[in-house]
Amino acid sequence: MNLRGLLGLGARATLPAAARIEPALSGMAAAGAAALPVSQDAGWREFGIAGASRVRSLPRVTPDLAQKHATVVAACTVIAGDLAKLPLGVFQRAGSGREIRLRDHPLDHLLNAEAAPGVPAHVMRFAIGYAFTLRGRGFAFAPRDGAGEVTLIEAIRPDHCTVLRAGRERYYEFEDGAQVLRRVSGRVMAHLRYMAEDGWTGRSPIEVAAETLGIALARQEAAARLAGGKGFKAVAKLEDFGADDETWQRARARLKAAMAEDADEGVLIIGQSDDIKSLGLSAADLELLASQKFDREQIAALYRVPPAKLQMLEYGVKANGEQQALDYKAECLTHWGRFLESGLGQGLLSAAERRAGLFLRHQYDALLMATTKERYEAITKAVGGPILTPNEGRAIEGKDPIAGGDVLYPPPNMTRKDGGATDKEG
Repeated sequence: MNLRGLLGLGARATLPAAARIEPALSGMAAAGAAALPVSQDAGWREFGIAGASRVRSLPRVTPDLAQKHATVVAACTVIAGDLAKLPLGVFQRAGSGREIRLRDHPLDHLLNAEAAPGVPAHVMRFAIGYAFTLRGRGFAFAPRDGAGEVTLIEAIRPDHCTVLRAGRERYYEFEDGAQVLRRVSGRVMAHLRYMAEDGWTGRSPIEVAAETLGIALARQEAAARLAGGKGFKAVAKLEDFGADDETWQRARARLKAAMAEDADEGVLIIGQSDDIKSLGLSAADLELLASQKFDREQIAALYRVPPAKLQMLEYGVKANGEQQALDYKAECLTHWGRFLESGLGQGLLSAAERRAGLFLRHQYDALLMATTKERYEAITKAVGGPILTPNEGRAIEGKDPIAGGDVLYPPPNMTRKDGGATDKEG
């Protein structure tokens, strides 16, 4: 017994190891086990098993596999394309509640003209929007100069970006457009996530509704095999079927050669006891093809896209096209657009700018383009309302201001004196 035992002090206490705060870069796998991805070794965990179904025979749904379904691609491209073609402005909310667009802000040029050298802003925003809608995650690299201004915006593929966690901080490992491997903090990275139950782990509708998409993909694969002729088209009864192998193979080759040679003439010559019965599409095959329509409806519902936008024209006619456009804006575009606005704003605007009331917002009015007659009628009513000055109305149409056009017209029941005062008529 040592001295501590004699004195009743017990064994020497073992100090706990210091907690590791830096994100782990690599992990050693246990014997016989596969190594975990870097993101998981650093403490990052995704919700559940993405894309897995309880039915083992269904295909494991992944974003890459889901792109084989035309409706998924159409929904993602419709949402990403429409949001990319809208102006995305930098606004500031004043104390009075008025929202003013800051056209001279450096981000306005990067978001609407040129995002990076040689990369148009429309291309960058479409890439981010498509990846976000397809995978439920999106990343944009936005390095800053010495003055803290964003110099460029670069879309990063979500499957090529690893998220590391150290406490509440997040770090990102990826390869940028200059083929430079980087690890950066959230200060220069915009991180978009959808359906994040913990606020960080983005999930795609494709992965969450894995069984629905699995059934749709299985039906599509079966329909492709049917269209590709992988099934039996006919049943042939041969006279020499019960003969020896050599005789049967010779008869089989003779029949196949006759079918190939006589196909162009339309007359098939076979033996006296041979018989061929054609197999058309069965009721099950026809039902399979018809059920793909139901898959399209479910996928459209997952993405909140009106069926008419996916060229499912049986759900809409020209008479209600305008109302469908309004519903599409209110129910779909603003839903997805809000995630893009908040995600990009969090990464592109500094904390000081966000506290000062700066935010990003899409100009949805550009999507609902009215006719020339409708625009002129609306501007005339606004100027005579009075809501707008004549010069403000001319600015909407891109026309130069005129002398005296910065004064509001009086209401229709008022007259304007030379000094600017107004009197009621009568």
